Amino acid sequence: MKLIEQCEQIRLLLTDVDGVMTDGRIGFDNRGIESKQFHIRDGQGIRLWQQGGGQMGIVTGRNSQIVKIRAAELDIDIVRQGVKEKLAVVKSICEQLEIKPAEVCYVGDDLPDLVVFGQVGISVAVADAAEELRQAADYTTSLNGGQGAIREVVELLLKNSNRWDAVIRKYR
Repeated sequence: MKLIEQCEQIRLLLTDVDGVMTDGRIGFDNRGIESKQFHIRDGQGIRLWQQGGGQMGIVTGRNSQIVKIRAAELDIDIVRQGVKEKLAVVKSICEQLEIKPAEVCYVGDDLPDLVVFGQVGISVAVADAAEELRQAADYTTSLNGGQGAIREVVELLLKNSNRWDAVIRKYR
């Protein structure tokens, strides 16, 4: 199936966090408080995806208060942290939402994400992902993780499913 045809089927966008929504760096201050940086265009991209009727979710191996805060800010209800078996969690989310894995686009950057690739409708590796992910991906972004890669994926999905013009109409 062509990528364009796959985009039309996608209802749920799932993403890892570190290395995808961020550049993969984690900072700590002198008190041990963790910090991450998120790209503002990724946030706007998530909003556009939601306005286009898509659902958004996070599946990450780490636990972080910052992820809870960012997810709440973007109205992301599907947040799974501390995940050891990503494929099992993705399948569980699909069952909960009553959608097929073929209706999922999953974005990852490193080896723990590889198990999900090939099991979803569209697998996406960010530009600076591990080589194994880039080789297995249906699509590799031109942008690195944390640099607008999620926005790039959203535009790919919306433009190739004839939803883009309706979503951006209010900005014109």
